[in-house]
Formats: sequence, C-alpha cells, structure tokens
Amino acid sequence: MAEGVLASGADYALGLKGNHGPLHAAAVSAFEQADAKGFLPFYETVEEAHDRQEWRCASVLPAPADAPAFPGLAALARIEAERVCGGKAEQSVRYVALSTALPPQRLLQVVRAHWSIENQLHWQLDVSFDEDAARTRKDYGPENLALLRRIALDILRAHPDKRSIRRKMNLARLSRTYFNELFAHMR
Repeated sequence: MAEGVLASGADYALGLKGNHGPLHAAAVSAFEQADAKGFLPFYETVEEAHDRQEWRCASVLPAPADAPAFPGLAALARIEAERVCGGKAEQSVRYVALSTALPPQRLLQVVRAHWSIENQLHWQLDVSFDEDAARTRKDYGPENLALLRRIALDILRAHPDKRSIRRKMNLARLSRTYFNELFAHMR
C-alpha cells in the first residue's frame, strides 16, 4: 500500500499494529528511548462535548536508523488518547508510519480528518438507510447495495432543501413531484 501511495505522488500516514510487527516494535522502542531522554516535542488537545471529554497527545520522531525497511519511511508518530464518557475512561496509544515528517499538530489534524470523513459517512448511512441492519450477504449484493445507498445519499445531499436526509427521503416517498425534483438538482 505504501508503495502505491508513493507512486501516485502522495504521502502516507499508515497506522501500525500487528500488520507490520517489526516496524511497530521499532516505533515503540524509539518512543521509549525518547521518553527516557526526557524531551519529546508534542502537541495536545482537549475536547469536551456530548457528555464526554477527549484528550489527545501527538509526538513525531524521525525514522530511526535501525528501523526495518519500509517504503518511503521518513518519521514515526505516536498518538496517545484518553476518552472519558459517563465516568468511564478509555486509554489508547497508536503508532503511525509517515512518509513525510509532520509537526505533531498537523499529524492530529490529518488523523482526525480521516476519521471524521469515515464516521460522518458511516453515521449518515446507518441512520438514514439503516445500513448496519442490512442482511444481504450473497455474491455481489452487499457491494451493489452499498453503492446504491451512496448514490442515493449524494442525490439527497445535492438538493438545496434544508430538510434532513430522513425528511427528504420521506417526502420523496410520499410525493412523486418531490422525488423527480431531487434528480433535477444533480450535477
């Protein structure tokens, strides 16, 4: 994947887990050594909303000389997070391989942007189209229906009406005129 991203002229920020054990172990070791030295540049954020508090701390190190071979590896990053929701605290530490060294603040922006796109699309599909409850499992049915849901979502979003997606769907179901109007605003 890293080679494909680099070949297209882009940079990558790839999460490290068991998918690349030696590089993950090198990242953990590099950050342990940097922590032991006592100075590691970092950037942290605290967000409070919807009865939860989230703290994130990002750090970036140049790729260590003893890191396993990995295409285009320029830096390693660590994102520590703590989420308190309803009195229950969850902590996590994630490591990221980077093809370009990013400042810690930019790293958090890049990672958050990826998840916001993923979460916003999935949330809308699940709430409006009940995608998680879909029972289609055979052949190409799941892929075909997922594509149709995304097309329908794009059509509904393109319409300038300020109503919610769910409301637009109900109006289209009840009114043939409104249904046809939805398609008139596609570009």
